[in-house]
Amino acid sequence: MSAALPLPPPLRPNWLGFAAEWWPVLLGLAVLFLPTYADLNRTLWNSEENAHGPIALLVVLWLFWFKRHALLAAPQQVKPVAGGMLLGFGLLLYALGRSQEILLFEIGSEMFILGGALLMLRGVPAVRTLWFPLFFLIFLIPVPGFIVDALTGPLKHYISILVEQALYVAGYPIARNGVTLSIGPYQLLVADACSGLNSMFSLSAMGLLYLYLMQHTSVARILILVASIWPIAFFANVMRVIILVMVTYYFGDEAGQGFLHGFAGILLFVIALLLLFALDGLLGLILPDRARSSAHP
Repeated sequence: MSAALPLPPPLRPNWLGFAAEWWPVLLGLAVLFLPTYADLNRTLWNSEENAHGPIALLVVLWLFWFKRHALLAAPQQVKPVAGGMLLGFGLLLYALGRSQEILLFEIGSEMFILGGALLMLRGVPAVRTLWFPLFFLIFLIPVPGFIVDALTGPLKHYISILVEQALYVAGYPIARNGVTLSIGPYQLLVADACSGLNSMFSLSAMGLLYLYLMQHTSVARILILVASIWPIAFFANVMRVIILVMVTYYFGDEAGQGFLHGFAGILLFVIALLLLFALDGLLGLILPDRARSSAHP
């Protein structure tokens, strides 16, 4: 019996070819957006409201690396006209945002520039493969002020009402005047940072990333999980304020406004993620995923 033929060596990525083809795009992205991210690192990313920015950027870079086969593959269904128009629109958006200091346009232009470059160099299949990393760039954009102003006030109002009612039912001597809570000898203002808006956007980013990685096939399960992200974040923030009020009541104002204030936010964000995972597990019992078809036996 003849000896089996040796298997051919696995194909290696052609990084030299990739670099030769993509260096203008990579250089252009570096020239355009490195100053933007440097400015964000000195300013907004140092604030509590936008501290998730560097994490979102790392996630985007990891997602592109995770799907790098789409960048290394041979071009298919290339759309130079559509890609050029998308790229041109992104560059105009960037120029307007950079010159007028509109971060919504400046950072938001990146998804159009990258999408246009992908259509021109790799084609429609690459854009389909990389749609989520392109979409996730939206979480790098600081929340516009008009959205923050529109949502912060109502959120603080409802949180203060729920905290007052919960502690009153539990027998604590608490009263409320607007968004100011009085418990014992202490008065606590439900500030903008306690509205839960930051937690909602951060949990939205992590929740959508989780759903993307899980690749559920049940549409109902996905929709329920997406719809539950903000209610879970809101509930977690109510619990955060309750904990801070009780810490202040038992241990004084310094304890409530010190280390525990920041630690409670981190702890409740982790709890919110765990609640989302637990809900996903429960839905898996009711709405299981369909078996995926495979071309291999």
